[in-house]
Amino acid sequence: MGATVMHPTTVQVVLDLVGIFVFAITGALVAVRKDLDVFAVLVLAGTTGLGGGFLRDVLIDAAPPAALADWRYLLVPVVAGLVTFFFHPALGRAERVVNVLDAAGLSLFCVTGAVKALDYGLGPVPASLMGMVTGVGGGMLRDVLAGRVPLVFRGDLYATPALVGAGVAVAGLEAGLHLAVVAGPAAVVCFGWRVVAMRRGWNAPRPAGSAST
Repeated sequence: MGATVMHPTTVQVVLDLVGIFVFAITGALVAVRKDLDVFAVLVLAGTTGLGGGFLRDVLIDAAPPAALADWRYLLVPVVAGLVTFFFHPALGRAERVVNVLDAAGLSLFCVTGAVKALDYGLGPVPASLMGMVTGVGGGMLRDVLAGRVPLVFRGDLYATPALVGAGVAVAGLEAGLHLAVVAGPAAVVCFGWRVVAMRRGWNAPRPAGSAST
């Protein structure tokens, strides 16, 4: 038997849907750049937008997963995929904008993932980890399906900002603050760290003497 069904707040749903949309665009762009057809574009958009949340829901026994229980969660990546399919030249030229959108999706998902994990009874540390999984899971699945090494394994500071952002959200909620108060600062921590890391070329440490050091 699954866990007791928890009903997300309006803030959680809005953050989720916005995160799904921006992540779905990045997934659809990968498919477009590989010259795949519209079906593949929609598949990668859906995988990227919904994958992290789906993994989280399975791991915390939130049945059925939100992506299967609410039609809005399925509609949003379809819309994002079609927008990307028809307007990809403009989006493709805005590479920096797409990277910023990806960072925004990461920051939104790390917060909503952690909050939902807390709602389902996980402790602060597991909830923070679930926030990170929610943020990076969709991108990992996208890269695997597209035949690429997942971004999170390429040395970019990606998972760490998500984990810290999730931790900030968890700490605030555990201190008794309202989600509307906690969500913004937690997302800003993740988003800011990720954007600065991209612009300054910060990478995660690698073993001494490795080929890339």
